[in-house]
Amino acid sequence: MLRGLLRDRLVLGLPGLQLALLVWWLDPDLDKPFWLPPALLLGTALFGLWRSLRHARLVDDTPTARIASAAQGYAELRGRGLALTGTPVLSPLNGLPVLWWRLQTEKQQSNGKWKQESIEQSQASFLLDDGSGHCLVDPEGAEMLVQRREVTQQGEHRYTLWTLLPQDPIYVLGDFRTLGSLTDGGVSESQRLRELLEHWKADQPGLLKRFDLDGNRAIDLQEWELARAQARRELRQQQAEAAAAPELHRVGAAGDGRLYLISDLEPGRIALSFKLWAGFHLLVLLGTAAAMGWLAQQAGR
Repeated sequence: MLRGLLRDRLVLGLPGLQLALLVWWLDPDLDKPFWLPPALLLGTALFGLWRSLRHARLVDDTPTARIASAAQGYAELRGRGLALTGTPVLSPLNGLPVLWWRLQTEKQQSNGKWKQESIEQSQASFLLDDGSGHCLVDPEGAEMLVQRREVTQQGEHRYTLWTLLPQDPIYVLGDFRTLGSLTDGGVSESQRLRELLEHWKADQPGLLKRFDLDGNRAIDLQEWELARAQARRELRQQQAEAAAAPELHRVGAAGDGRLYLISDLEPGRIALSFKLWAGFHLLVLLGTAAAMGWLAQQAGR
């Protein structure tokens, strides 16, 4: 999750970084080497241009595969999102079931501006159904391009929530693997139980909502044993349902660093957005180069 958030913030923050570098470069009161701000501007523009064009080409050139017949490796999949059996993923704002969410929390400052306090997102996997089969989609490390956004203000806090819902059209570009049966993999029942409980513990609000029977905002020993028993029941149910499934397909981040993308947009719109960003970075690149040439010419007079 952290890798995906850092990558998203880096890319979305590039225009802001470039603006800050431009202000630094043009401010005559700041002591700085003449070459450093434009060099950094050129570097960020080159990186943004290369990345945007590379991603647009991947989206354009990777053909859509069917889950039942997809080759192992880098693939593009399209279908409808479905929730996994078991504990539902709930929206942190309204408690409704979702496939995935990201929540940004901001606080209003005394000058009226908003300052980000936190950004977090769900980690649970979900299913993709394209009519030929089901594929497990792991959002860990993915770049999420999600158009559904809800903004809510409560007092001095503002919450921006992005969500994917069951039955949403989902586009996935990543590393496709067939892993065998869901009950395979050499993972013991105790290890599965431990991982599920750790996942529940990471979502403290959800854990308290389900198992804090006395309402004291803490999980005591008796309530924790109840949670363990429920986790065992859910694991047995999942294993029983998986017993009839001969194979488990999964898509996740590619080991070679290629784009891992999950979106509710059409691939044409996704590729267009990357191309528009490439055009923006190209303008920054050309503008910086032209400004450096003009300044060098003025200095030589």
